[in-house]
Parts: sequence; C-alpha cells; structure tokens
Amino acid sequence: MSEIIEPTFRESVDIMFDRAVSMVDLPPGLKETIKICNATYTVRFGVRLRGDIHTFTGYRAVHSEHMEPVKGGIRFASSVNQDEVEALAALMTYKCALVDAPFGGSKGGLCINPRDYNEYELEQITRRFAYELIKRDLINPSQNVPAPDMGTGEREMAWIADQYSRMNTTDINSKACVTGKPINGGGIAGRVEATGRGVQYALREFFREPKDVARANLSGSLENKKIIVQGLGNVGYHAAKFLQQEDGSCITGVIERDGAIFNGDGLDIEAVREWISDNEGVSGFPDAEFIKEGAKLLEAECDI
Repeated sequence: MSEIIEPTFRESVDIMFDRAVSMVDLPPGLKETIKICNATYTVRFGVRLRGDIHTFTGYRAVHSEHMEPVKGGIRFASSVNQDEVEALAALMTYKCALVDAPFGGSKGGLCINPRDYNEYELEQITRRFAYELIKRDLINPSQNVPAPDMGTGEREMAWIADQYSRMNTTDINSKACVTGKPINGGGIAGRVEATGRGVQYALREFFREPKDVARANLSGSLENKKIIVQGLGNVGYHAAKFLQQEDGSCITGVIERDGAIFNGDGLDIEAVREWISDNEGVSGFPDAEFIKEGAKLLEAECDI
C-alpha cells in the first residue's frame, strides 16, 4: 500500500485558490500572478544571551503588493518555516481582498519557543529581529505593517514600535508601523479579543444561511452546539468565551500543548484558562477527562 503524501500548508492554500479561481474568468497568466508569493526575506542574526551568542532565523513574506501597506502578523514559534509564512501571507491577501480591506498580504515569523526565554531576553531578540526587518523597509507604516500572531502580543508590538521610532526619529507616523499595540502605546480598545470575536461572528453568519447549515448536517443555531477548541491562546480563548457566554454553546473539549481535556457536559472556559495560566497546561484539570495525545480529540464527536 503506497504512503499517502499530504500537501504542505502552502500547497493546500494553492489547491484551494485553484479551486476557487477556476470559477472566475481571468485573463491568461493573471491566475499565476495572483497566486505566487512576490518575495520572502530570510534573516539570521545573533544575540548575546547568558554569556553566549545565540543565532535565530526569521522570515517576512510579502505575497502581494497590489495595495500598500501590506498587512500580516509576526509569530514566534519553533515550527515557523518559509512554507508556513508564505502560506499565511497568501491567506492575508485573499482575506483582505474578500472583505475589500485596502491591504496586500504579508506574514512574518521567528523560529523560537518564547517559553525558553525570560522577558528581558525576549525583548533583546524581538528588537534585533525588528531591526533587521526595519532597515530593509519590511516594517514601515506605508509599506509593511505587522501585527500580533501566535506567540506574540501587545508587548512585542510595543517593542517593535519603539525600535522603529528609534531608527526613524523624524517619522511622525512611526506608531503606525504595527497594529495590536497596547492602548497606552497607541493601540485601540477591543484589539486583543478581535480575532476571537471574528470567529464568533463568522459562525453566527454561517448559521444564518439555512442551506449551508443543512449541507453540514446541522440545524438550529449556535445554542447548545458542542464545540472543540484547538489551542486556548488569545484567539481560541476569546472565541470559546464569547460562544459560551453569549451564544449558549457548549465547549466540550480543549486541546493544548501537553494534551487535551474533554467533558461531554461542557467545560468552564474561564476556569480552564486560569488552570493553564497557573499550571502551563491542561493536565490535572478537575472535572474533565485528560487525553495525552491531544490530536485524537480532533476526531471526537462534536458539532464544530
């Protein structure tokens, strides 16, 4: 029996793009022009930490500059690679185009596990990564504007904005070099929970379309729908919180780095969040079944 070869993340995005664009009448060559990633910059730099020089690898992909600035987050994760950031940059282009937001698509990432470093060390690493991108205009208010993503948040955006300001002292728009800043650093209220809120709104819209609901073998509304959440970070937490508190959904499972927890009668998301914060994982959470191989919960029975 031959082994099934799964497409990479970037290949999966291209497959979905090809499927969608096959229904659109485009001039010859335009399809490929839209699909390709315009440029990807790879940076390797050293930072002196704990008496040694540690070398890091980061990326910033620009998928499309049909509108500027290009927009897309910066993530910190040990799994970051070029294929991933190019796929995410492409998705940023398509998402902005679909909702008519006037931005091109970009994405960045640093191959690092943030948990391996303290706050001071993370600031040194973040500022050096930002320096490498800023001096090549890959962070710029009018050209390329990052945002928080997996492993980053308001704190990292504040460091990047400050680094940009230090390198561009006469730019009166320097604070606009990133979004997702803390409110006291020029950010806006509601930004932290915005992506999770978007998940909630998207699901609400889905349940307003009876034909789509029927095709998914579902019925009714979000109320009492059983939901499993993969990752209770910023997006997963806020999505689960709002769906549970405002729509009456039942969060039955949560998958995290150390495994997963399941309770068919529903989990208290606030309690789970607090447990993860105190214990760095879901293992040992009371009133729930712990599953060491968390990915198996993705195949458990649920609605969403």
